[in-house]
Amino acid sequence: MKMIVGLGNPGKEYERTRHNAGFLVIDELARKLNVSINEKKMNALYTIYRHKGESIILLKPQTYMNLSGEAVLKFKNYYNIDTKDIIVIHDDLDLPLGKIRIREKGSCGGQNGMRNIIDLLHTNEIKRIRVGISHDRQYDTKDYVLGRFDEESMKVFNEVKDKASDALIYSFDNTFINVMNRFN
Repeated sequence: MKMIVGLGNPGKEYERTRHNAGFLVIDELARKLNVSINEKKMNALYTIYRHKGESIILLKPQTYMNLSGEAVLKFKNYYNIDTKDIIVIHDDLDLPLGKIRIREKGSCGGQNGMRNIIDLLHTNEIKRIRVGISHDRQYDTKDYVLGRFDEESMKVFNEVKDKASDALIYSFDNTFINVMNRFN
């Protein structure tokens, strides 16, 4: 069993904000797979997709960004998922809008949802796709990440959302090294 986790904040007020890049990517993945992430359990929205006999959980923690690890840990333990079979998608202020970085491990890079996951799983060896949202330094960081994409930025983000969801689909049948080589 595998698990793909998109990070974001629940609620209408956070829809389509930069900080919800992980939710937006996993929603695009679900659209491409023709599934809905609408089941609720253990502080998360999820669905289980089956690919060539393997179950893949698509997960959107509903605990707010800073506590994302709580839902991840609950699902990991309940379904007995190995950490090596988890991929997390999250926003990254330090990457330009339109860029993604795919890594097998690393620090949280200041992303509090990823920090909480690393802390609760007791490892930084967690696969991740970082989605660039840039950083406009004229705004306070919190205001910027909780702000919405303007129309032009959304066009660029939609392209990267498509690329990131394609990378996730590619990961179903390929090693993560191959995913990194193809999509980084």
